[in-house]
Amino acid sequence: MRVLLTDGAARAFGPRLVADHPGIELVAMGEGGALRTTDGAAVDREAAGVEVAWATTDLYRQDRALVRPFFGLVRRSETLRWFQSAAAGYDAPIFAELITKGVLFTRSDVHSIPIAEYVLRAALDHVQQPGRWAAAQAERRWEGHEFCELWGSTWVIVGFGSIGTEIARRARAFGARVVGVRRRPSGTEEADKMVTTDELAQVLPHADVVVLCAPANPTTSHLADLAFFEVMQPSALLINIGRGSVVDEGALVAALDAGKLAAAVLDVFETEPLPADSPLWSHPKVTVTPHDSANSDRRVLRQFELFTDNLGRFRRGEPMRNVVTADDLS
Repeated sequence: MRVLLTDGAARAFGPRLVADHPGIELVAMGEGGALRTTDGAAVDREAAGVEVAWATTDLYRQDRALVRPFFGLVRRSETLRWFQSAAAGYDAPIFAELITKGVLFTRSDVHSIPIAEYVLRAALDHVQQPGRWAAAQAERRWEGHEFCELWGSTWVIVGFGSIGTEIARRARAFGARVVGVRRRPSGTEEADKMVTTDELAQVLPHADVVVLCAPANPTTSHLADLAFFEVMQPSALLINIGRGSVVDEGALVAALDAGKLAAAVLDVFETEPLPADSPLWSHPKVTVTPHDSANSDRRVLRQFELFTDNLGRFRRGEPMRNVVTADDLS
């Protein structure tokens, strides 16, 4: 069984993968899209014969030049049976293409913990305003200020998969009340209340913090529009760590200027990188981070742990973790 991965992933985890799964052969893609086995033998891209492809985050960060050849090989392969993604979302067109072709597709949930911690940090910054302490320290001023608590606040979390669940756990640990929003609540979610997306407008007016974790699809495009912001509390905080397309950025700027909500923390945007002329960069009520909320030092090891577990399941014919089906696409 041939497994496609980047050269960086092969160097980091190749020996452990081969030791855990005797009988597999790793095909590593390096500079220029060249393929080699772990013993250094060259592999013809047109006859690679890979059955499994493991996409790791270095494709999108350190080795962006490999994105095109890696996914080009994946798209053309007639032997590929399973694709393990590095991302939680599955809105990229090639992912739908693979699933439609009958390739088993599994997403990643390894980013849930760092994203949840990012969200809690953003909420604490909003209520405690640590910048005021830093400014006073810089000027050697002994000057305090009163701040709000997260205890007793109401959070509306839109999108309640693995990321939304981890955020809810941490918010509730601070004494917050969590209202979860998803298309089809199961009744087992770790929330104080669950509603459907059709009921979102009914719960938004009560939210102190609104967190967008929703994936990108036709039903979520510009979900946060003028009508959305119109019913929010003027003191509310919006945090978007889902997809940039969920927020109508023009409507958000207008709502912030009109005092419809207090502030926004945005890690994802409709166009990335965020254009230099975007008003979001300099808006006094907006915090911009560069799609960085998942970028923890432990995410790579978690990716390996997920992949090696799923690889064992795949070879044994057992149920896989985080499978995305054609039904999920619709």
